[in-house]
Amino acid sequence: MAVIMGGCQGRPKTPTITEKICPNCGSVIELFSIDTEVACEKCGFVAYNDELSCVQWCEHAKACVGEAMYEHLMKIAAAQKRRRAG
Repeated sequence: MAVIMGGCQGRPKTPTITEKICPNCGSVIELFSIDTEVACEKCGFVAYNDELSCVQWCEHAKACVGEAMYEHLMKIAAAQKRRRAG
């Protein structure tokens, strides 16, 4: 992930943080903009980062995050798209 933080012009140099409410136990889950997923500290539920957009459109994404991470992020994005559709 060092490439994202140091080299990607589309990402802020300082990560941002968002909070989600765990749908399993109601605790707050903190996600940094560079996290793809975070487990709830209370119950272990895995929350995914909804802001994976640059990986979906950037022509350098695979080289930036690596092939394995790229594939992982694209699977998450596809799952999110399916959930929204329906």
